[in-house]
Amino acid sequence: MILESITWTVSPNLFSLGSITVRWYGLMFAIGFLVGYDIVYRIFRHEGARESWVGSLFIYVVVATIVGARLGHVFFYDWQYYSHHLGDIPKIWEGGLASHGGTLGIMIAIWLYSRYVTRKPMLWTFDRLVVPVGFVAALIRIGNLMNHEIYGGETSLPWGFRFITNDAPNYFLNQFMNGVTPTPEFFTAPCHPTQIYEAACYLLTFAVCMVLYWRYRAQEREGLIFGVFMLGIFVPRFFIEYIKNVQEPWEIAMRATYGVDQGQLLSIPFIVLGLWLVVRALRRRRVPLEYPDRFADEKAK
Repeated sequence: MILESITWTVSPNLFSLGSITVRWYGLMFAIGFLVGYDIVYRIFRHEGARESWVGSLFIYVVVATIVGARLGHVFFYDWQYYSHHLGDIPKIWEGGLASHGGTLGIMIAIWLYSRYVTRKPMLWTFDRLVVPVGFVAALIRIGNLMNHEIYGGETSLPWGFRFITNDAPNYFLNQFMNGVTPTPEFFTAPCHPTQIYEAACYLLTFAVCMVLYWRYRAQEREGLIFGVFMLGIFVPRFFIEYIKNVQEPWEIAMRATYGVDQGQLLSIPFIVLGLWLVVRALRRRRVPLEYPDRFADEKAK
């Protein structure tokens, strides 16, 4: 074959300005949120919601995502460590975010948002909020790719990636992020680039949700877009986990004993919820909505 493997030598750092370093992961996160904000802004305006609701939703979601993802990592994956180092929990710059925790955090935030801001059902918000989230999730996985993390097991496939080993000396990682050319011994064997697999699935989910909303008006069947989103995110996540390296050593025994790891176990409730929402939505009649294409507090032209 022409391509035997790809040695991934991209630095996690985008650039540095003095003591400030901008990483690809942070940039992907920021772009995702900005694009997501713009799409939700257009959706809310399309349906005549209040413009102030968009800004409030953005704050709720950003805070919930970061706090939820951090606590998800702490409690779902590494509580044995953090239970004895409580002061390290807020140190998100040291790494450690879990998507399942972020999802739970957003659910709690939307409950509060729906109760105190929109006073509409939670599903009304979810059907609109999740439209761009697949795009955000895809960018976050690209950020993981740039960080040489969360990749799969060894593969002989021609598109296998050689990543910086997780146990590489800290001094070398620091040099690498400052532009020093890596040497072969610091790379893994060719591995599945599961970050790319997941990113592709999430981009497909984003495209499906966009079409469902803008072309088929699936938001007129309460919970349908949210249900499709949950299936589009967590079904691929469940199966890709089989070729992905576990995030914590204790998951090896879990996978050997139960056939699933922590990420798969946490995905099951979201898959069940997605199936229930889709079936429920399709069994109910469509409720036509009006689309004034201006915010409720915007004067008609």
